[in-house]
Amino acid sequence: MTAARTAGSIYRHRPFVRYWVARTAASLAFQMQAVAVGWQVYALTGNPLDLGLIGLSLFLPSLLLLFVIGPAADRYNRKTIVSMAQAIEGIAVATLLVGTAGGWLTRELIFATIFLLGVGRAFEAPTVASLLPGIVPPELLSRAVAGASSATQAAFIIGPALGGVLYLVSPSLVYGLCCGLFLTSSILIASLATTAPVSRAPLSMTAVFTAIRFIRREPLILGAITLDLFAVLLGGAMALLPVYARDVFHAGPWGLGLLRTAPAVGALLMSIVLTRWHIQRAGRVMFAGVAMFGITTTVFALSTSFVLSLAMLAILGAADMVSIVVRQTLVQLRTPDEMRGRVSAVNSLFVGTSNQLGDFRAGVSAALFGTVSAVLIGGVGALFVAGICVKLFPDLFKVDRLDEQRNGTR
Repeated sequence: MTAARTAGSIYRHRPFVRYWVARTAASLAFQMQAVAVGWQVYALTGNPLDLGLIGLSLFLPSLLLLFVIGPAADRYNRKTIVSMAQAIEGIAVATLLVGTAGGWLTRELIFATIFLLGVGRAFEAPTVASLLPGIVPPELLSRAVAGASSATQAAFIIGPALGGVLYLVSPSLVYGLCCGLFLTSSILIASLATTAPVSRAPLSMTAVFTAIRFIRREPLILGAITLDLFAVLLGGAMALLPVYARDVFHAGPWGLGLLRTAPAVGALLMSIVLTRWHIQRAGRVMFAGVAMFGITTTVFALSTSFVLSLAMLAILGAADMVSIVVRQTLVQLRTPDEMRGRVSAVNSLFVGTSNQLGDFRAGVSAALFGTVSAVLIGGVGALFVAGICVKLFPDLFKVDRLDEQRNGTR
């Protein structure tokens, strides 16, 4: 990767620091509950398909609410939407807390609660991304995207490991701490001073289709979304980590926590690099990251060594971080502010929720073909997607500097 160094640090920008802390708290809570729910469901049923159904339960709200989320983010105060969404997530986790402590939490109730959590995530994910351009100036946006991603990745490192250890003490302890973290993030986001949305378009299907038409006219955005969508949809294997932890490596919740932490370690290290350096030859770097994602997934699928598997997951996380920063920066810089909420909602549906659909795909494949075959198919599929998209989106492959990609410029 070729890069040009830039001076200064995004962490000297105080509004961004507050945003970063809020993102870290919410992401930490989400990762902790993911470990607890995954282990709890697999312990209840022993069926990998149920692990996939967790992902489907998280995905469905984004699909059902697509025509509300984006226009709402453009019409109403974005920080209020994010704050309320995180409160809903806190309520969902509180239900898991009460149900676990009372001993009446069932498989079906877990799925219903995860659906409610998905409702909060459906509003939070695209809207919190739309907040960032109103917090930092355009020249700092690419570094702010990397910095915000580092918040998520820091939580990905601490959250799963902490969740796995605390689960050994008490599942209720995990869920109780998650409630407090969601509340903290909600308060911090509500206190931010951000640029207000300028659109007053009504909530309608037409508003969302306007965003879809905009994406279709922007080959760079369309290509970046398509590449990430299908690579993660085919290559995602995180849902099956409880199977690897218990049945392949014969570890407990702590082993699951380490496996979920490993991709975040690599991603965090890469995000730190990207907060200080501008990416050049960004298109080529993005495609290389997706290809490496596929390679490491393939090696992980065949590995029977816990250490090798951790290493592969760490490299996978670093490669994925490069792709995330390039894609998110392109989407934000090439989208007018009055459309960022709607475009981010579509982006979140087709990319952000591809993780949940990828989990569902992995669960179904594991039930049909076995866990190792399901992950192997995903890794090879991600490599295939990278090769096809090079041919379909040559302009994306040729993108050089991200700071030259503001809306209206090529």
